[in-house]
Amino acid sequence: MRTLLGLITFALISLGADINGNWKATSEGPNGQMERTFAFKVDGSKLTGETTSSVVGKSTIEDGKVDGDNLSFKIKATLNGNDFEVQYKGKVTGTSIELTADIGGTGQKLHWKGNKVQ
Repeated sequence: MRTLLGLITFALISLGADINGNWKATSEGPNGQMERTFAFKVDGSKLTGETTSSVVGKSTIEDGKVDGDNLSFKIKATLNGNDFEVQYKGKVTGTSIELTADIGGTGQKLHWKGNKVQ
């Protein structure tokens, strides 16, 4: 019985977190707190979906990857007529998510923390 329980526990851990679904996160930016929602779809190790920001609006997730609880993707956005790319890397733990967004070419990074929307 212990062996079976151990195998089930190992199988659940190795599957990683359930990243599919909607997430809501906040970050402190230069002009105060920002909100962003993520609608993730996972197919094997491929991550797709979209994200919506209180600052730059809706963006499509590109080049998304999932490895266990870790995820990475990029988006393209426009702010004040300037186009830029943002690279995201992060980790999901249960129903919590933490992401670092590297804003292309600026050296600026934003740290997002959030939760899965139930």
